[in-house]
Amino acid sequence: MVSVLGLVVLGVAFVAHTAVAAVMTRFLRLRLDTQWGMVLYAVILIPFVLLVLTLVTGQLVPVELGQMGTLGLLVGMPLALGFTIDVLYMPAPEEYELPDAR
Repeated sequence: MVSVLGLVVLGVAFVAHTAVAAVMTRFLRLRLDTQWGMVLYAVILIPFVLLVLTLVTGQLVPVELGQMGTLGLLVGMPLALGFTIDVLYMPAPEEYELPDAR
């Protein structure tokens, strides 16, 4: 049986993973000059970081979801939500003035 505390911890982990995915997507969109570089990093690097976060903090989530449920809820959905939040709700990278690289 699932406890309320377990669902709260799962929700906090989900929100934290979504925030990590959104911040990493924003950083990559601001720093990379190519479209394909950002897409490749978003498809390879961000899921890897989310997977590592899931493995490290996986013992804190007391809800049994199974392997695919855990990957879907703590890697797949935060990746999609973080990318969507950055692309739809944040200003375009062209609107920012970055300092010149030396």
